[in-house]
Amino acid sequence: MTRFVPLSIPLAAALMGLLLAAPVAAQTGSSGAAISGAISGNTIRGSMVASGGFEEYYAPDGQVRGPDYAGSWHVQGNRLCLAYDGDPPNCWAVQINGSSVLWIGASGEEGTGTILTGNPRGY
Repeated sequence: MTRFVPLSIPLAAALMGLLLAAPVAAQTGSSGAAISGAISGNTIRGSMVASGGFEEYYAPDGQVRGPDYAGSWHVQGNRLCLAYDGDPPNCWAVQINGSSVLWIGASGEEGTGTILTGNPRGY
């Protein structure tokens, strides 16, 4: 018969900490300065899990413009905040890797995109 031997509380806590830390580290966003530097004056084309495809220009003055809509953007700490149609802003951690963008929300990865230089569609 196999006998169950319980872990000590400090050992169990340490193991749980390691398990919980791994996904969090994998979902760390870029710094606010890196986010601003990458998107200001550029366009992002991508897809969000909740709303599908998008393409929008992030003007240096904080405006967001898409094919048939507009809004605003700002960086708060290390999060990108976007507001559309008078709604309150939604904020995400954003991981920038070259021209690739990963949107990170409370439940993890919520979208991906590619940074296009400038405003190629004239939004």
